Amino acid sequence: MSILNRDKKGTKADKEAVKRAKQDAPKRAIAFGMGRKKTDSTTAYRYSALDQMGKKVSGVEMALSSGAVHMVLLERGLQPLEVSTKSSVLKFEITKKKVPRSDVMNFTRQLAVFMKAGIPIMEALEVIVEETQNKLLRGILREVIDSLRAGDTFAAAAAAHPEAFPNFYVGILESAELTGNLDAVLNQLADYIERDTKARSKITAALIYPAVVACMSVVTVLVLTVFVLPRFTVFFKSLNAKLPLITILMMDASSFILHWWYAEAALAIILVVGFIAMRRSTGGRAWMDAVMLKLPVVGDLTQTAILERTCRILSSMLKAGVDLPRSMVVTAESANNAVYHKALEGIREAMMEGQGLAGPIARSGLFPGAARQMFRVGEETGTLDQQLDVAAEYYNRELEVKLDRATALFEPAIIIFMGVVVGFVAVALISAMYGIYNQVKVG
Repeated sequence: MSILNRDKKGTKADKEAVKRAKQDAPKRAIAFGMGRKKTDSTTAYRYSALDQMGKKVSGVEMALSSGAVHMVLLERGLQPLEVSTKSSVLKFEITKKKVPRSDVMNFTRQLAVFMKAGIPIMEALEVIVEETQNKLLRGILREVIDSLRAGDTFAAAAAAHPEAFPNFYVGILESAELTGNLDAVLNQLADYIERDTKARSKITAALIYPAVVACMSVVTVLVLTVFVLPRFTVFFKSLNAKLPLITILMMDASSFILHWWYAEAALAIILVVGFIAMRRSTGGRAWMDAVMLKLPVVGDLTQTAILERTCRILSSMLKAGVDLPRSMVVTAESANNAVYHKALEGIREAMMEGQGLAGPIARSGLFPGAARQMFRVGEETGTLDQQLDVAAEYYNRELEVKLDRATALFEPAIIIFMGVVVGFVAVALISAMYGIYNQVKVG
């Protein structure tokens, strides 16, 4: 069931689902509880948290669930940031399955409707599980229900599943559970995810055409190299003709690509594996992210996208009542760029030392003048969340304009490259055939 209507009274489908939940909750709770096995074995969990001085600490804790780790950390006076299962060194996943953002958004809106109607969270989750189509999300929600039955909080249960609930989502949930306004905060989360999904969709849509043109260019070059040029090579050799230099170079290149394909495939595999290994290593990712920011067109686009995401997440967390130090940590982790991650952590440490927020941001050199101004005004007037909202909208528009401009430049570049390759092949073949004709005529 998809709930996208933001009317406070709810849609007809929402009301029916809420009514059904109230009627069938006792039976469903009994049926759902049967056949579920609880494990009594402890598991090693890695955690990161903030201490009372705002310093980031990490370690390993043995517990029955991630929620139990959250409870232990809170008893020690630590504020949990991330809790995840300690994986073995031998396990290496190239890609991790993630729940689509649209499904998380729909789930969040559904849960907000149930919370506003006064339905207990356990009963609401059991109804949503029955109507969830995504298998991965359905399994995650069942584990969340088991964690709630074991005494965990909703935020702690959600923190165990970063493939569905990112760090900022969990941080906002923890604040909402403390303040008791879970329904309103869930609507805010759904709004953020919806805006983020739309922004990602615009970027994807803008890159589809250039990607198709680039793929067709590669296919054209491969067809010429593998199927067309070898036939001309046999033809020219049968005539024992003297070929122009440009034709000889083209034939040699075609022969090399055709006969050394296994070496080229091995090189491609090595490059892909090396790229993945560098992205997974701390130093390699930092170097690649720094290089990405310095590229002519891609760097500008990357910086604008990071600024938009940073302002949006920080604004959402502050509106939900999350304290600024924790919001800065989660925002740094959500930047998806090692350079900005390090800078934001440094800004947070400077802020904890009493240097404020606007000053360290200006000294980082990673925020343009418009962003620095909005941070300064927000800090001085106490309207940081509102100023960040304005900044996020501003950079969202800037990203759209820059993306359209980059696409407009990229498309002709690919077409010109394709034309040069095809033209080179055509000139080489025509020159060779014209030379053969002259040699035959002279003979």
